[in-house]
Amino acid sequence: MGQTISFQPVRLGAAPDGSAPVGPAATAPVAPSHIADVLGVVVSHVWLNDEYRHLVLEAPEPAPLARAGQFFNLECPHTAEDKPFLRRPMSLYRADPVHGIVEFLYKVTGVGTRGLASIKVGRTMRLLGPLGVGFSIPDGARSIVVLGRGVGLATLAPLAEMAAARGVGVTAILSARSAATVMSVERFAAIGATIQIVLDQDGTSDPANVERILREAAAVGRADAFYTCGSNRLMLLMQRLGRELSIPGEVALEQQMACGLGMCFCCVRNFSVDGVVEARRVCTDGPVFRLDEAMPW
Repeated sequence: MGQTISFQPVRLGAAPDGSAPVGPAATAPVAPSHIADVLGVVVSHVWLNDEYRHLVLEAPEPAPLARAGQFFNLECPHTAEDKPFLRRPMSLYRADPVHGIVEFLYKVTGVGTRGLASIKVGRTMRLLGPLGVGFSIPDGARSIVVLGRGVGLATLAPLAEMAAARGVGVTAILSARSAATVMSVERFAAIGATIQIVLDQDGTSDPANVERILREAAAVGRADAFYTCGSNRLMLLMQRLGRELSIPGEVALEQQMACGLGMCFCCVRNFSVDGVVEARRVCTDGPVFRLDEAMPW
């Protein structure tokens, strides 16, 4: 079903001798042992609201073995109006190795995603992955906090399920413009997460209110680690509190990409590591990074 590429697993932040990293985020996950360009079959493709679509594919391994936080480069069909040249990176929404299913939640914004939105059930499409480094949960964590906005809620849903499977509690703060655009609530509810919905329309998404919720979670021992995706403003808030309260964390970054394999260097971003600015590729060094090292965009 496609050529398989194997490489040695790499741990983010590992010591020179290959031992586990140290510091606030001491459990960075390994990269996948292999990736492949496989052919998937569309089994469901529906609108969730006016902006977002939910795509479900049946695909062979290694696609269904993807970890929370990893992504795929999806083939985007040509239409009469749009002819996308490059694939589009899409964060994993769900992977089911038992049934051979991978799912994606995406916002229709331009040429590529408009082409993707045109694909019908029963059609085939190519997907390259799983790519990148996913989320990790610190050893000994009893409860985590996830904070997301928009499509970032799709990226964090698999993390919440991974935590629940390990017996780790989840507080989920879901931010959106309005109640109609909040997504993934049922995914968080299904694992017993404590859910806080904050909205622009009623002012509850104001950073001061989100900070109050985060501090309350930390005060009652429900914040052994912070995780965020989907908002620069919320990332900076969580980063500041993490440093103040000595809570480790991770952030999943969204970035324009081309190859997804680290060869084109078009997804390079800056990170602050021990006071020194480092350039890293989001596709291979991430897309999940230590929260305390991420820089605003």
